[in-house]
Amino acid sequence: MDLIDQLTNLASRAQKQISHIQTEEATKNALVMPFINALGYNVFDPTEVVPEFVSDIGTKKGEKIDYAIVRDGKPIILIECKHVGGDLNINHASQLFRYFHVTEARIAILTNGISYKLFTDLEQPNKMDERPFMEFDLFNFHENDVAEIKKLSKLTFNIDDMLFAAYNLKYMRAFKKYFDEQFAHPSSDFIHFVSKQIYDGMLTPKLKEQFSILVHRSFQQFLNDKIAMRLRSAMVDTSGQGPLVNDLPPMPVTEPTVGLDADTKDKDIETTVEETEGFMIVRAILRKTVAVNRVIMRDVQSYCGILLDDNNRKPICRLHFNGSKKYITLFDVEGGERVDITSLDDLYGFAPRIRAAVQRHETKTVEAPAA
Repeated sequence: MDLIDQLTNLASRAQKQISHIQTEEATKNALVMPFINALGYNVFDPTEVVPEFVSDIGTKKGEKIDYAIVRDGKPIILIECKHVGGDLNINHASQLFRYFHVTEARIAILTNGISYKLFTDLEQPNKMDERPFMEFDLFNFHENDVAEIKKLSKLTFNIDDMLFAAYNLKYMRAFKKYFDEQFAHPSSDFIHFVSKQIYDGMLTPKLKEQFSILVHRSFQQFLNDKIAMRLRSAMVDTSGQGPLVNDLPPMPVTEPTVGLDADTKDKDIETTVEETEGFMIVRAILRKTVAVNRVIMRDVQSYCGILLDDNNRKPICRLHFNGSKKYITLFDVEGGERVDITSLDDLYGFAPRIRAAVQRHETKTVEAPAA
């Protein structure tokens, strides 16, 4: 069985067991040991996995780390466990810091059985970084995440390859975070940099204010266009009638909050790229069912709603993407039904129910008595 299948099965079991896991020891047995086993290590073989690993550290004699994965008698990966749902703040990783310094291990993992934070020593040799180079969520992972986790497995583990991957992951993560922040709220430095690439004159305060709005809108439209292009060129129509062509209307650009009063716009609401792509997928699914310009996105703080005719009484579905665990609410049944998903691709599997929601609203409209 592939690693992704093993992790998917583990996540499914964990969702059923999590309410019954009351202690750190139970977390290890139910969640962490199966995770280690999925990586190909025999958790019952002390030549591969050493529980309660001890390495005397200065005056702290007999201090233990929860697990050490060893090769040729030397630790290569250290794992510190917390109770499921527990905080994984770096302040709770003191033992990992100390053990990392006195052993030959170059990879350290802090976990609560659901979230896994991976550390190494990119900043200073033999000193564990304070920030992880990767975070893995058992309830919310993608194929790319599994490809990186697989590098830890018994069959493929190579410390040089792992450190090279850690270096790339750490800085890519930082870049993505920066881009995400600039997408939501471009900083003055970012706006100044972009503006100077296309405008040679002096940036007066008035121009800076104008460019602030234009940069924000251009950034959003650029990403929305990229999403639409990808859907049009690569996505196959779920009805089996061939690839999508240019019959999808452009995504509307969200107006920036610059110049708006706090009372007129909730500044806490930010439509993410993932929500936008989910909306485009729903539109694509419905293109043979209803005119897609009738399918409207209305984002609120707790979810991103997709409505027919921009009518709150005609919900098609809701995208709940703001938490660590993603799910959607489908409205082909009265009151709606929540369904968990692991990726945007899962939306295609619900195409019949998404179409049924629209048909349900259309039927009610036809049956409604004339005023």
